[in-house]
Amino acid sequence: MVAAYWAGGVMEKLKKTVALLQQLQAEYAPNAVFACSFGAEDVVLLDLIVKHNISVRVVTLDTGRLPEETYAVIDACSKKYDVLINVYFPRPSDVESMVKKDGVNLFYDSVEKRKLCCHVRKIIPLNRALKGAKAWVTGLRRDQNVSRNEMKFIEDDASFGIVKFNPLLEWSEKEIWDYIRANDIPYNKLHDQFYPSIGCAPCTRAISVGEDPRAGRWWWEQEDAVAECGLHASPIAKRGDK
Repeated sequence: MVAAYWAGGVMEKLKKTVALLQQLQAEYAPNAVFACSFGAEDVVLLDLIVKHNISVRVVTLDTGRLPEETYAVIDACSKKYDVLINVYFPRPSDVESMVKKDGVNLFYDSVEKRKLCCHVRKIIPLNRALKGAKAWVTGLRRDQNVSRNEMKFIEDDASFGIVKFNPLLEWSEKEIWDYIRANDIPYNKLHDQFYPSIGCAPCTRAISVGEDPRAGRWWWEQEDAVAECGLHASPIAKRGDK
């Protein structure tokens, strides 16, 4: 049991995370969505959501260019938790139009074209997934990227017009992995190959010792480019302190 495995400050983080999920349910069920990428943080959230009977619709985005390891963990989690995972795809006509104009691997050509590809394959499908929802849950953590330092546990996401809950915000990478191992949670095996952040296959690589965790995303771009796809880089109005 996790309660026996952890103690002190870590248990307090776990309790706070569960309390935030319960708050989400109390205030927004049945109009709450968990946008799950099946990275390490998100499988922890999925485990907590199922164990604590949180009423939330689980969605994921299949961009059409995911690594095989990502499909494997989606399948493993679906079987372990017996939960319906709603998969959203980009519209074929949008992809066809983009590829016809700019090519299959347009994202290598410029930051603008990479953002276009993310918009077609991620942002538009996410808008469909969030339609009618009043709140969504993410697995974001502050120490993943400097752009996330100012994030709060509960925020108003201006781009999507929805309240965003970030229950794992203060967890460390070690605490995430301690929880995964203590609870035998399926995870993306690319993490074992030094992929801390996993997106589309052509846009993700392993990192070296000492590199930023986001260094493996769009690594061919200039160092000052924002390593975000647009899902979480929107203007945010803060809701209170924490």
